[in-house]
Amino acid sequence: MRVLSAPTTRKRLPTPTKRRSREGGFMAQLGYLQNALRPATPRTPVTLTHLAIVMPAYNEAEGIRGFIDEIRDSVAPLADRVTFHIADDRSTDATASVFDDVADVTVDVQPVNRGHGPTALAAYRAGLAADPTVLIHVDGDGQFYGRDFPRLLAALDQADADVVHGVRDGRTDPWYRKVLTSAVGLLIALAAGRRIPDVNTPLRAYRPDALQTLIDAIPADATVPHVHFSLAEARAGFTVRYLRVASIPRRGASTTGTMWGRGNGVSLPPKRLRAFVRTALGEAWTLSLRPSAPLRGIRRPEPVSR
Repeated sequence: MRVLSAPTTRKRLPTPTKRRSREGGFMAQLGYLQNALRPATPRTPVTLTHLAIVMPAYNEAEGIRGFIDEIRDSVAPLADRVTFHIADDRSTDATASVFDDVADVTVDVQPVNRGHGPTALAAYRAGLAADPTVLIHVDGDGQFYGRDFPRLLAALDQADADVVHGVRDGRTDPWYRKVLTSAVGLLIALAAGRRIPDVNTPLRAYRPDALQTLIDAIPADATVPHVHFSLAEARAGFTVRYLRVASIPRRGASTTGTMWGRGNGVSLPPKRLRAFVRTALGEAWTLSLRPSAPLRGIRRPEPVSR
């Protein structure tokens, strides 16, 4: 395990020759790839100089190392260098020490427990500081298969996209989380002028210049950064693609996680989740939805030589 270095000045890096999808139809307009349910195979193999994978984590000691091993095995042939950057939200278990003997994983324990949103943003910033060619964000609870990560990279390459979202298929979340996701999706669709599939998905592959534009515009303590990112990407004309990926139960002994409270058979939204929703809605209005919201000013960065 290595200590995070201070952020460095980043250069813009080349990306593949521009290619646009000519496939029509409603799903193509949304940015869905036609081969979304099959492995995306690039015309030439994806070869990156440096792939950074970033994760927020809280009490994931039981499953996170196996998850990272699975990801590494899947993406190692596609990059000269792969690094993992974990932002640990003051876990009360051994998450911070699981990777003491692993050279390509950096764990940064946060000063205080702040919740998922600020911890995800800390992970993004740590990854950007490492000057990657491409950056992938995924939560540390391991709700995805490692085999889908090469598909994400292939989609980014084929579509010359700024970002690819992994749209979760087969989610097993409680009913109230599905309702919440649908309600937020409808609200954001109205604001964006089009539907955005799985608006809060944590699985995303970014070009660094596009991600830096988003990171620079959002407060470090934002509660729902991915909701803001999804809306800003749509409004600002980012090239976004959506790729269906499998969603699986979280790894480790606790398959329900610790963010919203433990226990099987919960029939009503937990108190912490209800409080979170109120906070998130207020934040969405303040940062993204009101006429003078600061994130309305985001513009896609000027295309660089790819």
